[in-house]
Amino acid sequence: MSDASKINASHLRRRAFVYLRQSSAAQVEHNRESTKRQYALASRATELGWSSQQVTVIDEDLGLSGSGAVERSGFARLAAEVGLGHVGIVLGLEVSRLARNNADWYRLLDLCGLTDTLIGDADGIYHPAMFNDRLLLGLKGTMSEAELHILRERLNGGIRNKAARGELRRGLPVGFIWGEKDGEVCFHPDESVRTAIRNVFVRFAELGSARRVWLHLRSEGLSFPLQKHYGAAIRWVDPSYIAIYHVLTNPVYAGAYAYGKSRFEITLDASGLRKKRVRKLPVSEWRVLIQNHHEGYIDWTTYEANRARIAGNTRPRPHATGSGPVREGGALLQGLAICGNCGRKLRTHYTGRTASPGYHCPGRNVAEGRGRYCLNVGAMQIDEAIVRSLLAALTPLGVEAALAAAERLEADRDGALAQWRHAVERATYEERRAERRYMAVDPDNRLVARSLEAEWEKSLRTSKRPRPN
Repeated sequence: MSDASKINASHLRRRAFVYLRQSSAAQVEHNRESTKRQYALASRATELGWSSQQVTVIDEDLGLSGSGAVERSGFARLAAEVGLGHVGIVLGLEVSRLARNNADWYRLLDLCGLTDTLIGDADGIYHPAMFNDRLLLGLKGTMSEAELHILRERLNGGIRNKAARGELRRGLPVGFIWGEKDGEVCFHPDESVRTAIRNVFVRFAELGSARRVWLHLRSEGLSFPLQKHYGAAIRWVDPSYIAIYHVLTNPVYAGAYAYGKSRFEITLDASGLRKKRVRKLPVSEWRVLIQNHHEGYIDWTTYEANRARIAGNTRPRPHATGSGPVREGGALLQGLAICGNCGRKLRTHYTGRTASPGYHCPGRNVAEGRGRYCLNVGAMQIDEAIVRSLLAALTPLGVEAALAAAERLEADRDGALAQWRHAVERATYEERRAERRYMAVDPDNRLVARSLEAEWEKSLRTSKRPRPN
């Protein structure tokens, strides 16, 4: 900043703004020397002729990217002050600190040129109203934006290449851990975790609905493993629907390695502000999909069948095909019957004191000057005919079906008992570990002993065992 001839009295009567920015919180934490250099620009402003009271430091954008993907309140404040003519010079360590995209950069240049505001960096002082200075500043802004693009593509290229080999280590769902080899995925060593995950797939094959699996686990009083992020400790909590749904829809459980299942999209809201959202992509658009990458809880064919079954449980939109989930009520064909005239799915209604079921088509036709249902029929005779046909077809297989149902009930009981046994083993281990820690502490160190005693009491209540005398 040796060229001070462009600074005149009108500039010195206004304020000097020092703008600080670093792209991420990690840079703020670890690259402290860069932060110190940027703060030192305040003393450089006083050397150029501004008093210390005239120097304003804007540092609220530390840890924010200058690519334009996020809103920067500090930069918006700087642009507002420049537009109001309150700024004599804007100081930044380099152009990339002010902006990494030309939209923000040229907007600032236009405002500085209109309000006779100078821009200074480590190479010199520029006046955006002068052609040569504006040309040089524009070139610097273009190079800064291109540099960010090159760095990002270089890093993303390495990530994509590693992901294409199935070796990129990202967060794994509960039930899996990374192995020693490159790209090796192994089952979780805790047997109770593996049993809980397998139980979800067994129950779904029987019940056919993620919600019914969730309700089954809750009715049995079974807990479910929760891991907030990969590497965190496993916590056993009440099962939630979203946890069951993620287990059934995650391809990792089918032994597949997937990368690029979603992408970020930036849109503008009604007020013109940027909004970033995540859009999930169909399987055909995933960047990487390696089947049989590791041993899974189910195979890929079962995974696709489960996804199709879950999609079929979704209530279809109007005029769309599909049965949808089974609703409450006594009608047997609810969600299944289709109008023979227009092809719409028939809806169910109940009339009278006895709530007799009936089916009607949502489509209406104009007849005799008023709208009438395309089809409206009672359900009693239709359902009775369906029951007779179904029983006639299933009678030869009745004994086999009864035996299969008994075996399934026994398997359900065995599966629930296995999870309960694992829960008891886990609680017993926690109780014994808390006891060992309490016995090992010095009795006179009450600050530690009280905490360990409370932990022991908690583990005893969990295992429901009486405390020994």
